[in-house]
Amino acid sequence: MAKLSKAQLRHHRNAETLLAKDKLTLDDRWAIYQNWHEGSVNDITAAGAFFTPIDMAMDFAFDACGDTIIDLCAGIGVLAFAVLHRRKYSGSIPNITCVEVNPAYVAVGKKLLPEANWINANVGDVWRELGPFDCAIGNPPFGRTGGAKLQSPIYSGAEFEYKVIDIASHLASYGAFIIPQGSAPFRYSGVQCYDRNEPDKWKRFYAETGIDMECGVGVDTHYHREGWKNSAPLPEIVTCDFESAVSNRQPDLFAA
Repeated sequence: MAKLSKAQLRHHRNAETLLAKDKLTLDDRWAIYQNWHEGSVNDITAAGAFFTPIDMAMDFAFDACGDTIIDLCAGIGVLAFAVLHRRKYSGSIPNITCVEVNPAYVAVGKKLLPEANWINANVGDVWRELGPFDCAIGNPPFGRTGGAKLQSPIYSGAEFEYKVIDIASHLASYGAFIIPQGSAPFRYSGVQCYDRNEPDKWKRFYAETGIDMECGVGVDTHYHREGWKNSAPLPEIVTCDFESAVSNRQPDLFAA
C-alpha cells in the first residue's frame, strides 16, 4: 500500500464514511470518487494504477459512444460513472460492463456504480468470453507495469496500455483510452498546438495491430494535472476506430 499524506488519509476516511451509508446520493458518489484513495489497498507504483480525476473523467466521457460499453481495468468505475452521468439525461442510457482485477476496487465500484455489470478478473483471462460492445473505454496501468500479467492477442510488446487496447479491438468497434503522452502518436495536451509525433514503440504497435489513434474531441489533460492524487502525469485521451484494423485480426480469435 502507498503511504498517504495526512490530508489524503483524512479525505480517504471521509470517503469510507460515506461508503458505509446504505444509500448514496449523487453528491456522495462524486465526493467518494474525488477522495477515495487507490493507494489505500494497493501498491499503486508497482501496479501502475492511478485513478482518473473525476473532472477529467467527465471530459473524457464526450469521447465514449454507443449503447453497450466495456470499461477495461475499471478501478472503482470513475470513467463508467462519468459516461453514465453524461448520458442519463439524453434518453439513451448505455449498458456498461466494468472489468477490474483488484477485488477491493470492485467492492467499492459496485457500491458507487451498481448500474454496471462488474467482473472481478484479469481482462487477459476473460476477454474471449465477452462482447461484442459498441465501445471500449479505459485508463489502464501505464508502461511496463509489474502488476498483473496480461497476454494480448496480437501486440507482442511490453507496454500495458497497448495490450489493453489490442484486447479492446477484439471486443468493440470503437475505443477511447487514457494513455501516457509518450505512448500516443501525437501531442495535444500541454502544448501550444497539435503535433503528430510517432514514437518508435507506437510504430511497432501500429505495425502489428493496424490500430491508429486520434485525439477525439480534443481534451487538454494538462488542465487536470492537479486532480491526480499521487502524481501529476500528462497523458493523452486517444480514440480508436477498431473497424479499420479488421484486416489485421486473426480469424480464429473467438474460436472455442
